[in-house]
Amino acid sequence: MPAPQSVPVSKLPRKVCEVALNTGPDSSSGLTTSGFRTAKYLTHEWHQSNSDLYNKAFPGCERGECSRAESKELSVHAAAATQSAQQSSTAALGRRLPDIHFWKSELQRQIEDLDAETGLLAAQKLRLERALDATSVPYAIATDNLQCRERRQPPDLVNDEVEQELLKEAELIRNIQELLKRTLSQAANQMRLNRDHKEVCEMDWSDKVETYNIDDKCERYCNENTNIQFHPSSVKYEESASTPETWAKFTHDNIYRAEREKLASINLRALIDSILHDVSEDLKRQCAAVDEAFVRRCEELDDAIHNLEHHLKNVLREIGDQEANIAALKKAIKDKEAPMKVAQTRLYDRSFRPNVELCRDEAQFRLISEVEELTETIESLKQKLLESEQSLKNLEDTRVDLEKEIAVKRNSIFIDRQKCMAHRVHYPVVVKLAGY
Repeated sequence: MPAPQSVPVSKLPRKVCEVALNTGPDSSSGLTTSGFRTAKYLTHEWHQSNSDLYNKAFPGCERGECSRAESKELSVHAAAATQSAQQSSTAALGRRLPDIHFWKSELQRQIEDLDAETGLLAAQKLRLERALDATSVPYAIATDNLQCRERRQPPDLVNDEVEQELLKEAELIRNIQELLKRTLSQAANQMRLNRDHKEVCEMDWSDKVETYNIDDKCERYCNENTNIQFHPSSVKYEESASTPETWAKFTHDNIYRAEREKLASINLRALIDSILHDVSEDLKRQCAAVDEAFVRRCEELDDAIHNLEHHLKNVLREIGDQEANIAALKKAIKDKEAPMKVAQTRLYDRSFRPNVELCRDEAQFRLISEVEELTETIESLKQKLLESEQSLKNLEDTRVDLEKEIAVKRNSIFIDRQKCMAHRVHYPVVVKLAGY
């Protein structure tokens, strides 16, 4: 029987009861009854509390019985569904095995029957390898030129015509290398397919054998096996997984290609010859375009340096003239100090004339006017001095900018002419690029 449900213990609220005061002759209100006449529960309240607890326990028991019945029914249904699902999966694995065995047998038969010629294709494959090796030198030259030109300083660090042609050359060489690698892969694959037990069919056959063994082992798994365990991460669909249709088509296509390998070998040799001829011509044409762009760029840099040096000479001459002008302005300001002292001293001394002699005569007005004129002259000279000093500072900044720009241009010419163009003389000849 189920264990009886326990009722959590809780404190009952205390009820305050008013008790009538007995004041009769039989009352006992002395000190001996102090502390015993406090508020307490009544008898009928005690019985009511017990009754409430009994009534609360009955629904809990009923709900427990319903829950146990539902759990038992669910367990029976889950066991039946689990057994049915496992039987269905085992049957599906059993139906899969004959399909795998059929394609495995077809692949094995095709591998044993394949044969074709390999001599001429092997010679073309060797040309491809030589041509691919030869492209490493042009690519190293192009990337080295690009890296060297990254050391140009702003504002010469521009995406000029040379940069564009070098990027085209590097991209062309990468595309050619990818093309040669793909063609090499095709040639190697063709040679393997022309020999006994071609690699593609062997790999497919090996996959079929491994898959057959895996599915055969999976079919024999049962609940009593000791080597089964949880693999939660395996319950998912692989994005790259094939479908039954693509799986069968893959093997069918491998067998179909194997049957026409002899004709494919002839066509591939002709394609390799055409590719090598076009590759060598394209590389040589792009090399000439890069060299021409370098020559034009160096001429532009020479002209820019010549113009910058001419402007630098003019700026240096102007700096000298401006320095002389500033010195003259400072001398002119200093020359006004003595007249200013004379005029201000005269005004100061005349301020001590006694009584009515402190007169605003013509001499007083003239001295005041002289001080004001000198002050205005000095202020204008100082303003012109500030303007001249700012102009000199601007000229100095321009001189620094011109000198920096000339150094930048010389650095760019050194990189393009001494580093890049000197490296490009090692470009391989057309015959070597063609794989001979």
